[in-house]
Amino acid sequence: MWKKIFPLLFLLTVTNLLFAQDAVSSIENFFLPKTTIGGYGELHFNQEAIKFGKQTKTLDFHRFVVFIGHSFSEKWSFKSEIEIEHNFVEGGQGELAIEQANINFRANKFFGFRVGVILNSVGIINEIHEPPTFLSVERPEYSKYIVPTTWYGNGASIFGKLGGFDYVLSAMEGLDGNGLTTKNIESSGIRKGRVNGFKSDARSILLNGRINYFGFNGIIFGGSFTFNNAIGDTKNIQVALSEFHFNVNKYNIVAVGEMANIAYGNSEVNNSFGYYFDLGYNLSSLLRFGKSIIPFVRYTNYNTAFSTKSGGNSEKEFNKIKWMIGLSFKPVDEVVFKVDYAERKVELNNAKTRLFNFGIGYMF
Repeated sequence: MWKKIFPLLFLLTVTNLLFAQDAVSSIENFFLPKTTIGGYGELHFNQEAIKFGKQTKTLDFHRFVVFIGHSFSEKWSFKSEIEIEHNFVEGGQGELAIEQANINFRANKFFGFRVGVILNSVGIINEIHEPPTFLSVERPEYSKYIVPTTWYGNGASIFGKLGGFDYVLSAMEGLDGNGLTTKNIESSGIRKGRVNGFKSDARSILLNGRINYFGFNGIIFGGSFTFNNAIGDTKNIQVALSEFHFNVNKYNIVAVGEMANIAYGNSEVNNSFGYYFDLGYNLSSLLRFGKSIIPFVRYTNYNTAFSTKSGGNSEKEFNKIKWMIGLSFKPVDEVVFKVDYAERKVELNNAKTRLFNFGIGYMF
Protein backbone atom coordinates (compact mmCIF):
# COMPACT_ATOMS: atom_id res chain seq x y z
CA MET A 1 0.00 0.00 0.00
CA TRP A 2 2.75 2.48 1.00
CA LYS A 3 4.58 1.68 -2.22
CA LYS A 4 1.56 3.01 -4.13
CA ILE A 5 0.84 5.97 -1.85
CA PHE A 6 4.42 7.28 -1.43
CA PRO A 7 5.02 8.16 -5.13
CA LEU A 8 1.69 10.00 -5.15
CA LEU A 9 2.58 11.98 -1.99
CA PHE A 10 6.02 12.77 -3.41
CA LEU A 11 4.48 14.03 -6.65
CA LEU A 12 1.98 16.19 -4.77
CA THR A 13 4.73 17.63 -2.54
CA VAL A 14 7.00 18.52 -5.47
CA THR A 15 4.08 20.07 -7.36
CA ASN A 16 3.10 22.12 -4.30
CA LEU A 17 6.66 23.38 -3.85
CA LEU A 18 6.91 24.37 -7.51
CA PHE A 19 3.64 26.31 -7.35
CA ALA A 20 4.66 27.89 -4.04
CA GLN A 21 7.99 28.96 -5.55
CA ASP A 22 6.19 30.42 -8.55
CA ALA A 23 3.86 32.31 -6.21
CA VAL A 24 6.78 33.73 -4.18
CA SER A 25 8.59 34.66 -7.38
CA SER A 26 5.47 36.40 -8.67
CA ILE A 27 5.11 38.36 -5.43
CA GLU A 28 8.79 39.39 -5.48
CA ASN A 29 8.61 40.50 -9.11
CA PHE A 30 5.30 42.29 -8.73
CA PHE A 31 5.50 46.08 -8.72
CA LEU A 32 2.72 48.62 -8.89
CA PRO A 33 3.74 52.13 -10.09
CA LYS A 34 2.62 54.79 -7.62
CA THR A 35 2.60 58.53 -7.09
CA THR A 36 3.22 60.02 -3.64
CA ILE A 37 2.60 63.48 -2.19
CA GLY A 38 4.28 64.97 0.86
CA GLY A 39 5.50 68.29 2.09
CA TYR A 40 6.43 70.58 4.96
CA GLY A 41 5.75 74.09 6.19
CA GLU A 42 6.50 76.51 9.03
CA LEU A 43 4.92 79.57 10.65
CA HIS A 44 7.22 81.96 12.55
CA PHE A 45 6.86 84.83 14.96
CA ASN A 46 10.10 86.84 15.07
CA GLN A 47 11.00 89.68 17.39
CA GLU A 48 14.30 91.50 16.92
CA ALA A 49 15.56 94.31 19.14
CA ILE A 50 18.77 96.18 18.35
CA LYS A 51 20.38 97.89 21.33
CA PHE A 52 19.63 101.63 21.18
CA GLY A 53 17.75 100.94 17.95
CA LYS A 54 14.34 99.99 16.69
CA GLN A 55 12.43 96.82 17.51
CA THR A 56 10.64 94.73 14.88
CA LYS A 57 7.97 92.06 15.19
CA THR A 58 6.87 89.89 12.28
CA LEU A 59 4.52 86.98 11.77
CA ASP A 60 5.35 85.00 8.67
CA PHE A 61 4.30 81.72 7.07
CA HIS A 62 7.89 81.30 6.01
CA ARG A 63 7.66 78.21 3.82
CA PHE A 64 5.00 76.06 2.18
CA VAL A 65 6.52 73.09 0.35
CA VAL A 66 4.96 70.25 -1.61
CA PHE A 67 6.78 67.03 -2.52
CA ILE A 68 5.59 65.09 -5.55
CA GLY A 69 7.20 61.76 -6.35
CA HIS A 70 6.53 58.86 -8.65
CA SER A 71 7.96 55.34 -8.75
CA PHE A 72 8.05 54.01 -12.31
CA SER A 73 9.58 50.69 -11.22
CA GLU A 74 11.60 49.29 -8.35
CA LYS A 75 14.70 51.06 -9.71
CA TRP A 76 13.42 54.15 -11.53
CA SER A 77 11.68 57.07 -9.81
CA PHE A 78 11.02 60.81 -9.97
CA LYS A 79 11.35 63.29 -7.08
CA SER A 80 10.36 66.94 -6.88
CA GLU A 81 10.06 69.75 -4.33
CA ILE A 82 8.09 72.94 -5.01
CA GLU A 83 8.35 75.80 -2.52
CA ILE A 84 6.52 79.05 -1.87
CA GLU A 85 8.22 81.40 0.59
CA HIS A 86 6.46 84.09 2.62
CA ASN A 87 2.96 83.07 1.51
CA PHE A 88 2.74 85.50 -1.41
CA VAL A 89 4.43 85.93 -4.79
CA GLU A 90 3.96 89.17 -6.70
CA GLY A 91 6.02 92.19 -7.71
CA GLY A 92 9.28 90.89 -6.29
CA GLN A 93 7.70 89.79 -3.02
CA GLY A 94 7.86 86.18 -1.88
CA GLU A 95 9.46 83.40 -3.87
CA LEU A 96 8.29 80.44 -5.93
CA ALA A 97 10.96 77.84 -6.68
CA ILE A 98 11.50 74.26 -7.80
CA GLU A 99 14.20 73.07 -5.41
CA GLN A 100 14.26 69.49 -6.67
CA ALA A 101 13.05 67.82 -9.87
CA ASN A 102 15.10 64.79 -10.82
CA ILE A 103 15.01 61.31 -12.26
CA ASN A 104 16.53 58.68 -9.95
CA PHE A 105 17.93 55.26 -10.74
CA ARG A 106 19.03 52.92 -7.95
CA ALA A 107 20.73 49.75 -9.21
CA ASN A 108 21.39 48.48 -5.66
CA LYS A 109 22.44 49.88 -2.30
CA PHE A 110 25.96 50.45 -3.60
CA PHE A 111 25.16 52.58 -6.63
CA GLY A 112 22.53 54.92 -7.99
CA PHE A 113 22.32 58.20 -9.86
CA ARG A 114 20.01 61.19 -10.21
CA VAL A 115 19.83 63.93 -12.84
CA GLY A 116 17.79 67.13 -13.04
CA VAL A 117 17.44 69.82 -10.37
CA ILE A 118 19.42 68.46 -7.41
CA LEU A 119 20.54 69.57 -3.94
CA ASN A 120 24.23 70.16 -3.36
CA SER A 121 25.45 67.59 -0.81
CA VAL A 122 27.07 69.97 1.65
CA GLY A 123 26.43 70.09 5.40
CA ILE A 124 23.43 68.67 7.23
CA ILE A 125 20.55 71.07 6.65
CA ASN A 126 20.98 71.61 2.92
CA GLU A 127 19.86 68.04 2.21
CA ILE A 128 17.54 67.50 5.20
CA HIS A 129 15.82 70.79 6.05
CA GLU A 130 12.28 69.95 7.19
CA PRO A 131 11.35 71.95 10.35
CA PRO A 132 11.01 68.93 12.71
CA THR A 133 14.61 67.88 11.89
CA PHE A 134 16.40 70.86 13.51
CA LEU A 135 15.97 72.43 16.95
CA SER A 136 15.68 76.20 16.44
CA VAL A 137 12.72 78.11 15.02
CA GLU A 138 14.78 79.50 12.14
CA ARG A 139 17.51 77.54 10.41
CA PRO A 140 20.94 78.27 11.93
CA GLU A 141 22.48 81.53 10.68
CA TYR A 142 25.50 79.43 9.68
CA SER A 143 23.15 77.75 7.19
CA LYS A 144 22.51 81.10 5.53
CA TYR A 145 25.83 82.90 5.53
CA ILE A 146 28.43 80.09 5.39
CA VAL A 147 26.67 77.12 3.77
CA PRO A 148 23.76 78.81 1.95
CA THR A 149 20.70 76.66 2.51
CA THR A 150 18.87 75.71 0.37
CA TRP A 151 21.55 75.37 -2.35
CA TYR A 152 20.24 73.63 -5.46
CA GLY A 153 20.70 73.69 -9.23
CA ASN A 154 20.84 71.78 -12.49
CA GLY A 155 23.14 68.78 -12.43
CA ALA A 156 23.67 65.10 -11.75
CA SER A 157 25.04 62.95 -8.95
CA ILE A 158 25.90 59.37 -8.14
CA PHE A 159 25.30 57.95 -4.68
CA GLY A 160 25.37 54.74 -2.66
CA LYS A 161 26.34 52.95 0.53
CA LEU A 162 29.48 50.92 1.22
CA GLY A 163 29.70 49.26 4.62
CA GLY A 164 29.07 51.93 7.24
CA PHE A 165 29.57 54.78 4.75
CA ASP A 166 27.29 56.57 2.34
CA TYR A 167 28.61 58.81 -0.41
CA VAL A 168 27.47 61.37 -3.00
CA LEU A 169 29.49 62.73 -5.92
CA SER A 170 27.89 65.60 -7.84
CA ALA A 171 28.50 67.78 -10.87
CA MET A 172 26.17 70.77 -11.15
CA GLU A 173 25.86 74.34 -12.35
CA GLY A 174 28.57 76.72 -11.18
CA LEU A 175 28.28 79.89 -9.15
CA ASP A 176 27.84 83.28 -10.82
CA GLY A 177 31.09 85.21 -10.48
CA ASN A 178 29.20 88.50 -10.94
CA GLY A 179 27.39 87.80 -7.66
CA LEU A 180 30.66 87.24 -5.79
CA THR A 181 31.72 90.87 -5.48
CA THR A 182 33.77 91.85 -2.46
CA LYS A 183 30.73 93.55 -0.93
CA ASN A 184 28.50 90.50 -1.45
CA ILE A 185 31.05 88.05 -0.07
CA GLU A 186 31.67 90.21 3.00
CA SER A 187 27.96 90.44 3.78
CA SER A 188 26.74 86.96 2.81
CA GLY A 189 29.57 84.69 1.62
CA ILE A 190 28.72 82.79 -1.56
CA ARG A 191 24.96 83.11 -1.13
CA LYS A 192 24.46 85.67 -3.92
CA GLY A 193 26.48 83.57 -6.34
CA ARG A 194 23.83 80.84 -6.54
CA VAL A 195 21.94 80.59 -9.82
CA ASN A 196 19.16 78.22 -8.65
CA GLY A 197 18.77 76.53 -12.01
CA PHE A 198 17.81 79.67 -13.96
CA LYS A 199 19.54 79.49 -17.38
CA SER A 200 22.69 78.42 -15.59
CA ASP A 201 26.11 78.88 -17.16
CA ALA A 202 27.53 75.47 -18.08
CA ARG A 203 31.06 76.67 -18.90
CA SER A 204 32.41 75.92 -15.42
CA ILE A 205 30.88 72.96 -13.60
CA LEU A 206 30.79 72.85 -9.81
CA LEU A 207 32.16 69.62 -8.34
CA ASN A 208 31.07 68.28 -4.96
CA GLY A 209 31.79 65.16 -2.92
CA ARG A 210 30.31 64.15 0.43
CA ILE A 211 30.85 61.12 2.65
CA ASN A 212 29.11 60.19 5.92
CA TYR A 213 29.83 57.42 8.41
CA PHE A 214 26.82 55.93 10.23
CA GLY A 215 28.30 52.71 11.61
CA PHE A 216 27.50 53.72 15.20
CA ASN A 217 23.82 53.58 16.14
CA GLY A 218 22.44 57.10 16.59
CA ILE A 219 25.63 58.83 15.44
CA ILE A 220 26.46 60.29 12.02
CA PHE A 221 29.55 62.25 11.11
CA GLY A 222 31.12 63.22 7.83
CA GLY A 223 32.33 65.97 5.57
CA SER A 224 32.28 67.37 2.06
CA PHE A 225 34.35 69.34 -0.39
CA THR A 226 33.04 71.66 -3.11
CA PHE A 227 35.04 73.44 -5.81
CA ASN A 228 34.10 75.84 -8.59
CA ASN A 229 35.71 78.47 -10.79
CA ALA A 230 32.86 80.98 -10.76
CA ILE A 231 32.77 82.81 -14.11
CA GLY A 232 32.10 86.56 -14.15
CA ASP A 233 32.00 89.25 -16.81
CA THR A 234 35.29 90.85 -15.71
CA LYS A 235 36.98 88.17 -13.62
CA ASN A 236 36.55 84.64 -12.30
CA ILE A 237 36.46 83.80 -8.58
CA GLN A 238 37.75 80.43 -7.43
CA VAL A 239 35.71 78.95 -4.59
CA ALA A 240 36.75 75.95 -2.46
CA LEU A 241 34.40 74.99 0.38
CA SER A 242 35.37 72.29 2.87
CA GLU A 243 33.14 71.35 5.80
CA PHE A 244 32.72 68.84 8.64
CA HIS A 245 29.50 67.89 10.41
CA PHE A 246 28.10 65.48 12.98
CA ASN A 247 24.72 64.54 14.42
CA VAL A 248 24.27 62.57 17.65
CA ASN A 249 20.91 61.32 18.90
CA LYS A 250 21.65 58.69 21.54
CA TYR A 251 20.77 58.10 25.21
CA ASN A 252 18.38 61.10 24.97
CA ILE A 253 21.33 63.38 24.16
CA VAL A 254 21.02 65.51 21.03
CA ALA A 255 24.22 67.09 19.73
CA VAL A 256 24.66 68.67 16.31
CA GLY A 257 27.61 70.56 14.89
CA GLU A 258 28.87 71.96 11.60
CA MET A 259 32.04 73.80 10.66
CA ALA A 260 33.11 75.13 7.24
CA ASN A 261 35.80 77.17 5.55
CA ILE A 262 35.44 78.84 2.15
CA ALA A 263 38.66 79.81 0.39
CA TYR A 264 38.50 82.38 -2.44
CA GLY A 265 40.93 82.98 -5.26
CA ASN A 266 41.18 86.29 -7.12
CA SER A 267 39.16 88.10 -4.44
CA GLU A 268 39.75 90.76 -1.81
CA VAL A 269 38.34 88.25 0.71
CA ASN A 270 40.61 85.27 1.34
CA ASN A 271 38.32 83.17 3.53
CA SER A 272 34.87 82.88 5.06
CA PHE A 273 34.66 80.68 8.16
CA GLY A 274 32.02 79.61 10.64
CA TYR A 275 30.61 76.96 12.91
CA TYR A 276 27.77 76.21 15.31
CA PHE A 277 27.12 73.63 17.99
CA ASP A 278 23.80 72.44 19.47
CA LEU A 279 23.45 70.51 22.70
CA GLY A 280 20.09 69.30 24.02
CA TYR A 281 18.49 66.61 26.13
CA ASN A 282 15.21 64.83 25.39
CA LEU A 283 13.04 64.92 28.54
CA SER A 284 10.08 63.01 27.08
CA SER A 285 10.98 59.67 28.73
CA LEU A 286 11.21 61.41 32.13
CA LEU A 287 8.05 63.48 31.73
CA ARG A 288 6.16 60.76 29.82
CA PHE A 289 4.63 63.35 27.54
CA GLY A 290 4.94 63.76 23.78
CA LYS A 291 7.43 62.22 21.40
CA SER A 292 10.22 64.64 22.32
CA ILE A 293 10.75 67.62 24.62
CA ILE A 294 14.22 69.01 24.06
CA PRO A 295 15.62 72.06 25.85
CA PHE A 296 18.82 73.08 24.06
CA VAL A 297 21.63 75.59 23.82
CA ARG A 298 23.47 76.73 20.69
CA TYR A 299 26.71 78.61 20.19
CA THR A 300 27.48 80.11 16.78
CA ASN A 301 30.44 82.03 15.39
CA TYR A 302 30.67 82.96 11.73
CA ASN A 303 32.65 85.52 9.78
CA THR A 304 32.05 85.96 6.04
CA ALA A 305 35.20 88.12 5.90
CA PHE A 306 37.33 85.95 8.20
CA SER A 307 40.52 86.80 6.32
CA THR A 308 40.92 89.73 3.90
CA LYS A 309 43.84 91.23 2.00
CA SER A 310 43.42 94.57 3.81
CA GLY A 311 43.00 92.99 7.28
CA GLY A 312 42.19 95.14 10.32
CA ASN A 313 38.58 96.20 10.89
CA SER A 314 37.43 94.59 7.64
CA GLU A 315 37.86 91.22 9.40
CA LYS A 316 35.94 92.37 12.50
CA GLU A 317 32.94 94.06 10.86
CA PHE A 318 31.32 90.78 9.81
CA ASN A 319 32.49 88.58 12.70
CA LYS A 320 29.31 87.62 14.54
CA ILE A 321 28.98 85.63 17.75
CA LYS A 322 25.61 84.31 18.82
CA TRP A 323 24.33 82.18 21.68
CA MET A 324 20.83 80.75 21.97
CA ILE A 325 18.62 78.86 24.40
CA GLY A 326 15.43 77.18 23.30
CA LEU A 327 12.87 74.44 23.55
CA SER A 328 11.60 72.05 20.88
CA PHE A 329 8.44 69.99 21.50
CA LYS A 330 6.99 67.30 19.23
CA PRO A 331 3.56 65.89 20.14
CA VAL A 332 4.11 63.52 17.18
CA ASP A 333 7.22 62.97 15.08
CA GLU A 334 5.93 65.08 12.18
CA VAL A 335 4.78 68.19 14.11
CA VAL A 336 6.97 70.52 16.16
CA PHE A 337 6.47 73.60 18.35
CA LYS A 338 9.60 75.68 19.03
CA VAL A 339 10.65 78.70 21.01
CA ASP A 340 14.08 80.27 21.38
CA TYR A 341 15.86 83.38 22.65
CA ALA A 342 19.24 84.56 21.37
CA GLU A 343 21.77 87.38 21.54
CA ARG A 344 24.05 88.23 18.63
CA LYS A 345 27.13 90.44 18.91
CA VAL A 346 29.33 92.03 16.23
CA GLU A 347 33.04 92.05 17.11
CA LEU A 348 33.85 95.46 15.59
CA ASN A 349 31.61 97.60 17.80
CA ASN A 350 30.10 95.07 20.25
CA ALA A 351 26.66 95.94 18.88
CA LYS A 352 24.10 93.53 20.35
CA THR A 353 20.85 92.28 18.92
CA ARG A 354 18.31 90.37 20.98
CA LEU A 355 16.07 87.89 19.19
CA PHE A 356 12.96 86.02 20.31
CA ASN A 357 11.28 83.47 18.05
CA PHE A 358 8.28 81.16 18.22
CA GLY A 359 7.30 78.73 15.51
CA ILE A 360 5.35 75.68 14.49
CA GLY A 361 6.39 73.30 11.74
CA TYR A 362 5.20 70.10 10.13
CA MET A 363 6.18 67.50 7.54
CA PHE A 364 4.43 64.52 6.01
